[in-house]
Amino acid sequence: MGTLPRNRAASPQYDENKLGFGTIFTEHMLQMRYSADEGGWQVPEIVSFQDLVLHPATMMLHYGQQVFEGLKAFAGPDEEDILLFRPDMNIARFNKSCARLCIPIVDSDLFMDQMSKLIRLDRDWIPRTHGTSLYVRPTIIATDPFLGVRPSKQYLFYIILCPVGAYYPEGFNPVKIVVTDKYIRACRGGLGEAKTAANYAASLLAAEEAHEEGFTQVLWLNAVDKCSIEEVGTMNIFFRIDGEVVTPALEGTILPGVTRDSVIRFARDLGNKVTERQISIEEVVRAAETGSLQEIFGSGTAAVISPVSHFRYKGRDYMVGDGQTGPVARRLFDDLTAIQTGHKPDPYGWMVNVGK
Repeated sequence: MGTLPRNRAASPQYDENKLGFGTIFTEHMLQMRYSADEGGWQVPEIVSFQDLVLHPATMMLHYGQQVFEGLKAFAGPDEEDILLFRPDMNIARFNKSCARLCIPIVDSDLFMDQMSKLIRLDRDWIPRTHGTSLYVRPTIIATDPFLGVRPSKQYLFYIILCPVGAYYPEGFNPVKIVVTDKYIRACRGGLGEAKTAANYAASLLAAEEAHEEGFTQVLWLNAVDKCSIEEVGTMNIFFRIDGEVVTPALEGTILPGVTRDSVIRFARDLGNKVTERQISIEEVVRAAETGSLQEIFGSGTAAVISPVSHFRYKGRDYMVGDGQTGPVARRLFDDLTAIQTGHKPDPYGWMVNVGK
């Protein structure tokens, strides 16, 4: 398959200093269709960015068979560098989510090859201002025009690109979160560890209520006891208590974050004690009351690291540390973003240069 010629004349028109998140899209997209009756995956193609045309009975619209991923491409120090952060983990997680939703997996090498071609084609859309990147959104949807509960026999895999700035309006400034024991998001055996639309739909009402009260995000608790902490709506969560960094263990209800995995390894190499275990909201409240809660921060592709200044639980507000960004969160953010943009050596082999 030949790709479309790169068109430098059609330069993107946007202000890199005013980029939000998820509102501007590049010129092209990747599409690849699957049909069980035609031998599986068809030949991928890169086309002009366009609307999808779907039959009203498209199965994804009725039964929710859908998976997506999110990763970033960064402009490196060299003009030709395009750096991806651990794309192999995103591809593996995408396929694991597909398996959970009865969706055929995409060959990892083909995925990486076609994604790289698309990014190179639209490389002029990659912003270079500090704190910006090109967000990459692979998605797969069930496309059978059929009303009946079963896995689809047809699918559309596509990738779109989006130049972005900070995910939260606060940028790297600390955010406030609220703990909910009113709603649940996921339970063991469910879809909690899959990156699928249903996970996010389940979180929307609680998030809207949190926004109305002046909070940025919701901290979710275990569905069974409503005590053990799981994750924030768009991030994994970390607590630093008496010098120990604690994050909830992966037990099938939270997303195995790529940034989460990177934070654990990097924080340990910086000399921090990092523990993956169950942690209760009562333990965090006690730590806040005794002054031993030094930091809370979230981790995720979109925000990288997001420090938390306050949290609310059962109507009471608690300040985290001195309410400012803590030293561990600051160091992780600075070093991880420096590695991602090629301004600091990558000792782990995490970065993949697809620009040359």
